Amino acid sequence: MTRTGGFFDDFGSGELDRSKWNVRTTGKTVNDEQQAYVDSSETIYIVDEVPGADGGVLVLHSRYRPGYATDGGRSFDFISGRIDTRERFQFMYGSASVRMKLPAGAGLWPAFWAMGNGRWPDTGEIDIMEYVGDPEWVSSAVHGPGYSGEAGLVNKLYFPDGNDATGWHTYTLDWAPDRLRFEVDGATVYRVTPPMAGFFGSWVFDNEKFLILNLALGGTYPFKTNGIRSPYYGIGEETVNRIKNDEAKVLIDWVRVDAQVGGPAPLSESSIRSEG
Repeated sequence: MTRTGGFFDDFGSGELDRSKWNVRTTGKTVNDEQQAYVDSSETIYIVDEVPGADGGVLVLHSRYRPGYATDGGRSFDFISGRIDTRERFQFMYGSASVRMKLPAGAGLWPAFWAMGNGRWPDTGEIDIMEYVGDPEWVSSAVHGPGYSGEAGLVNKLYFPDGNDATGWHTYTLDWAPDRLRFEVDGATVYRVTPPMAGFFGSWVFDNEKFLILNLALGGTYPFKTNGIRSPYYGIGEETVNRIKNDEAKVLIDWVRVDAQVGGPAPLSESSIRSEG
């Protein structure tokens, strides 16, 4: 397992590099999500020559497959993709970035995030980019003991006119012992510090994390934003039609981690103030 140093994947090999990524399939589901994750070239694949991208592009593609049965005997009407670097690459401190293009559609729920090993939320969750299908905004959040789930520390970025989440953007976590800073296209959009977490519980971001990329459908976070109950929890009819028309897919140009061996020195008060 790579625990320190860097990580990079530009998906130039033509197929998913399974020495870097695990493909996850649905067992237990959370948040009332409406998809089954499957290990299939229908839902996870690489394409070339995508406008705005350089070389190979990873695609996470949701599909309408009514009555799909999992190995555990559960039935779903949608399938989708989820990959992670657990036990292949894990890091503590540094920066983690992804360049990606998101689909429009109320209830589509892609994310780029990091999790600690062990019991959730005691080892921490860092949501570098979450999106529930509204092109006007994306969000970032952290979860830990006392500030998890719906009570997480969260912030939204609203894109300026003429620019939205369906274009190419780079989403970054800059992680140091005394803060988690979230950036979109190099601009800081949110920062979480130990005192902010300490108001609710303990700071659980001094341990190794692995990366996750997924495309969920529906569930609690989309529902609490769009209020849609039917035809699926958190997914509207228009989005269902987009999935049926094979339009619901996330494009990922590259993923990069610049991990800092041993971690960086804590920022001084003056350097914190200079960040704005």
